Amino acid sequence: MNDPVRVLIVDDHPLVREGLIVRISAQPDLEVCGEASDVDQALSLTSTTRPALVIVDLALKGSNGLDLIKKVRASEVSPKILVVSAYDEVFFAERALRAGAQGYINKQEAQGSIIDAIRTLLRGELYLSLNMTQRLTDQALFGSRASRGIEGLSDRELEIFELIGRGYATRLIAEQLHLSIHTIESHREKIRTKLRLRNSTELLQSAVQWVLENRS
Repeated sequence: MNDPVRVLIVDDHPLVREGLIVRISAQPDLEVCGEASDVDQALSLTSTTRPALVIVDLALKGSNGLDLIKKVRASEVSPKILVVSAYDEVFFAERALRAGAQGYINKQEAQGSIIDAIRTLLRGELYLSLNMTQRLTDQALFGSRASRGIEGLSDRELEIFELIGRGYATRLIAEQLHLSIHTIESHREKIRTKLRLRNSTELLQSAVQWVLENRS
C-alpha cells in the first residue's frame, strides 16, 4: 500500500485550517503533514515535511501569498500549490498561476471542491473555476487586450494599492513590505498614473472602494 500523499496547509485563520484538516484527513490516501500561519513557518515546514502539495491563502500576516508561492516553487521540494482564498479570482487567479500555483479556489466554494482540486493537481492538471478557465482560453485564442485599470497593476502595485485601501500610510506600508519609503512613493505614483487618478485623495478613495468591493 502506498504512503498517503502529504499536504501542508498555510492559512492565518485557525478555524479555516481546522476545517481543511478535517476534510483532508477523512481521505485515506491523503495526510496533513503540517499547518502554518505565516511565510516563515510555511517555508520551514515545506523543508522539513516535504509535502507533495501545499494549500496557500493569499492573505497572510505580514506578507503576501504570491511571494510565498514563488519561494515555495523555487525551493528544493517544489510541491504542487493550490490557492484557497477569499480574494477575487478575476484579479488573483492568473497572478497566482504566474507565481507558480497550479490551482485556485474561492473559499466560499472550497468546502465542496477541495478534495477534487487536490486530486486534479496531483494528476498534473490545473484546477480553476469554469469562468476562469474560459477567460484564460479566450486570452489564448484571441490574445490579451491591452491591460487597463486594476488588471494593469503589477503584483507589487496591487499589494500596495490594497494596503492603501486598508488605511495604511506610506511609512507603514514600507515597514510591512520591508521597502524604503521612496520605493513606496514611487509605486504610488505609478499606480496613480496607471489608474488615471489626479491626486493622492483620488488614489485613496479608489483604493478604499476597491477593497470594499473585492474583499470578503
